[in-house]
Amino acid sequence: MQIMAELETVNTPPADTPFIRPDVRAFLDFLNTMGSTPMSALTPELARQTYLAMTSVGEREPLPLPVIRDLAAPGPACAIPLRLYDARAEREPGPVILFFHGGGFVIGDLATHHAFCTELASALDLPVVAVDYRLAPEHPFPAAPDDCEAAARWVAQNPPELGRIATGLILTGDSAGGNLAIVTARALVEQPAAVPVILQAPIYPVTDDRIDHPSFREFADGFMLTADTMSWFSNAYQPQAGHPRAYPVYNDHAQTPPTVLVTAGLDPIRDSGRVYGAELVRAGASLTFLEMSGTIHGFIQLRKAIPSAQDDIATIFAAIRQQLERI
Repeated sequence: MQIMAELETVNTPPADTPFIRPDVRAFLDFLNTMGSTPMSALTPELARQTYLAMTSVGEREPLPLPVIRDLAAPGPACAIPLRLYDARAEREPGPVILFFHGGGFVIGDLATHHAFCTELASALDLPVVAVDYRLAPEHPFPAAPDDCEAAARWVAQNPPELGRIATGLILTGDSAGGNLAIVTARALVEQPAAVPVILQAPIYPVTDDRIDHPSFREFADGFMLTADTMSWFSNAYQPQAGHPRAYPVYNDHAQTPPTVLVTAGLDPIRDSGRVYGAELVRAGASLTFLEMSGTIHGFIQLRKAIPSAQDDIATIFAAIRQQLERI
């Protein structure tokens, strides 16, 4: 397969003085002067409420769309809530995007990523199905990947609720959702669904279980996502060390679908994404790699607080379009 690697970056100072965009710096200064209780000190339910509140303050308003409809797919343990977004009231068959939200497998839901999903559906002019998978600690690993795979297979079957529109799947998500996009794509490669996965687009995903990456040390505190919070997420999710459905870097990547991989320059899990990208290159996968320098983990939900994030997501959408044109 064709190999293509693209790096979205700027001239960056040495690691001890990382480049920080002015709007990112202002947002971090605001966060670091608030004196908020660390997420690791909260109950999961309170952490979920706090995450939703932060998103409502930092994110842009959702775009109006003619189709925003809640659905449900049969799951391995219970029905899986979904939300369908479409910029068209009627549509010919074509690709369908599945979006898996971030939040460390513990927080996040359809509401926290609602505005981004409206932007995704509008900008790419494709239907988007957001998946509200089960969360830890109530439902530890592998509940989340089980639900995401079940939802993807259901969408691929073109159920009447979706209007029989899917000819191929595009899997995307941020952070934990980026991990789930990769894991789900792999599952549907190993055991094909009714329609194929034609592209995956993980955004700042966690892909391995290493804690010795330079970015993990450099951005462990003071850049919103902290090492302490990541440990709290992991303790709740209880992933199995080295398991490819928990840490997809440990897979064979030879059959990976075309990929748009995004990292953030000031993210503690930046290097986890870089390592995954390097494995795709070694395997000969078709890869567009974008590193958004000077910004933090979570930027796709902070477009009001960090206005430059709007340009970042426009770059991501352009890369997805470019990869789709090659298919």
